[in-house]
Amino acid sequence: MMTCTRSAVLALAILPLVLAGPNAATAQDWPTKNVTVVVPLGAGSASDIMARVVMEQVGRQVGRTFVVENRPGAGGTVGANAVANAPADGYTILAYGALATAHALYTKLPYDTLTAFAPVIPFGQQPLVVIASPAKYKTLAELIAAGKAKPGALNYSTAGVGSASHFGAERLRISAGFEAQHIPFRGAAEAVTEVVAGRADFSAQLATTTVQLINDGRLVPLAVSAEKRTALMPQVLTTIEAGLAADSVYPFYSGLFLPAKTPRDIVQRLHRETAQAMQAPAVKERLQQLGVEPMPMTVEEFEKFFRDDVEAAVALVKAANIPKQ
Repeated sequence: MMTCTRSAVLALAILPLVLAGPNAATAQDWPTKNVTVVVPLGAGSASDIMARVVMEQVGRQVGRTFVVENRPGAGGTVGANAVANAPADGYTILAYGALATAHALYTKLPYDTLTAFAPVIPFGQQPLVVIASPAKYKTLAELIAAGKAKPGALNYSTAGVGSASHFGAERLRISAGFEAQHIPFRGAAEAVTEVVAGRADFSAQLATTTVQLINDGRLVPLAVSAEKRTALMPQVLTTIEAGLAADSVYPFYSGLFLPAKTPRDIVQRLHRETAQAMQAPAVKERLQQLGVEPMPMTVEEFEKFFRDDVEAAVALVKAANIPKQ
């Protein structure tokens, strides 16, 4: 009859842990310390605000502090690169929504967008509103007709090259089939002012940036760049309802990403905790105030959405002849 020594029994007991590797305990216990959330933009940006609102609640749920750090620079690539090269242990998270834009615009990146990150969950989408001066256009059809009647005569203002307003306007313009001149500014406020003054024919801006001017009658909302109407302006048609194809929609969103080799169960845990946090009444109310529309997705669905978004951004830059940076 075969017998086992005590040391042999102990060795057999710990063998599964050894084979599982060092990530097994980490994945099971995460988080055991505070977590850093990197926002590669300045304070007050859409990604920054959403990250602070949502991750504070996640911290309450798991009993740890999620510290939001702003690391702007090089169109968001500085902060993104910091996360791409961070240990894949779940303690460094990227909160961002323009990885696809950087991938399409920059000829050289310090990371591979499609292989450096593990998509976790979107916070939601902030629909863009196509705006014009009431002295110029009352409907999207009027704007498109004017653009087709005089190719290249119209212009549109944006918050800068590669901004959501830039890509949103280009997506609309290409889908509608007319030419227009791009006039970039340093931010959304200047771009909107140009439209109010009538110097720019149109722009595509966040609903929260334009809603007061629209309510005051100084701007006309021609359409919402989204698949469904925004709760902030329920009376305004989407670009699809206004007669354009689905490719007229620009999904301006923000979400969470981890380094690519992060254990899958940590990715899933962060997804579950974040999804739960976004259902908290105070968080839901704040996101609604920001004009954030929910984007409920599984990890797998967000992975596909992200890949599709990267491909669409590359195609848009090529179709619109946007110069590479």
